[in-house]
Amino acid sequence: MTLPLSAVIGLYLKGPWCYLTPFYAFVMIPVLEILLPHDTSNHEGEVRVDKSKSKLFDWMLYLNIPVVFGLLGYGLWDVSAHTPETAELIGLIFSLGIVLGTNGINVAHELGHRQTTFERHLGKLLLLPSHYMHFYIEHNFGHHANAATKEDPATAQYNQTVYSFWFTSVFRQYISAWKLQFKLLKAEKLGFYSIKNDMLWYSIFQAIYLATVYIAFGPMGLLFAFFTGIVGFLMLETVNYIEHYGLSRSKTASGRYERVREVHSWNSNHVMGRIVLYELTRHSDHHHKSSKKYQLLDYHDISPQMPYGYPTSMVLSLLPPLWFRLMNPRIPSEMKMQTA
Repeated sequence: MTLPLSAVIGLYLKGPWCYLTPFYAFVMIPVLEILLPHDTSNHEGEVRVDKSKSKLFDWMLYLNIPVVFGLLGYGLWDVSAHTPETAELIGLIFSLGIVLGTNGINVAHELGHRQTTFERHLGKLLLLPSHYMHFYIEHNFGHHANAATKEDPATAQYNQTVYSFWFTSVFRQYISAWKLQFKLLKAEKLGFYSIKNDMLWYSIFQAIYLATVYIAFGPMGLLFAFFTGIVGFLMLETVNYIEHYGLSRSKTASGRYERVREVHSWNSNHVMGRIVLYELTRHSDHHHKSSKKYQLLDYHDISPQMPYGYPTSMVLSLLPPLWFRLMNPRIPSEMKMQTA
């Protein structure tokens, strides 16, 4: 919750404080990641049982609903009522966008894998302000089946820059979500205007959201909502970029890809990134068993390890020559041949 807190400070104090959240996320946290130790331990025995049963970890997720929408509502009111300076507006857009990406989409990702319909709906709600409700379909039915292959829009290829990836992933994921939706409808012999066409509902909900923002907060509010959403989903795509960069699954004799294993995702045991991102950095275990709750994700010593934590790696990815220099030597040679 430190990221939303930093955004609140920026909204309240204005001026240079509007940039506190990006400074905290991409300067202070990376420094703390370097200073704090790694933790490769896994929970065992009674500790693991207690954590699996504790509702505290669920409520930590649910709390993000009022936090994200409360902060967004306050931000919309503030920018429409007080007309901030351009530099302040840019800082606030990045601050709220970072919150939408971490406490919004990232938490939505966790809830989207839950077994209860209620939790999955909460996850979809958190995707709304980032204009990314289609992520639920593409991620759950597409990415988890195609991760670490060229068929997966959310897997960055060897030597692909993050800037190229933003474009390919954003557009290909949206198209893929529609294709998956049509496939699901066809399986049930339903048409486009079926009540079960979730992609149609997502489009309607997101249009209603932006229209409501415009009616309630005017053009400035709409501008703010639109661009904070873009920052939010670009945060997600930057994480997508580093999660599987350059890793690939080989094909078996039958021509099908091998199953997703612990070697097909980048991991990090840097404590700060693990805390801020709800254990997203233990990504291999998430792909190994996607229904496993975040507090129970394990470290596997066969998983490729990033030299830095996820927040630091996101910054490094914005500098392609440095990123390639750091990461390319760590990619197994057989995977380089497959992705070249």
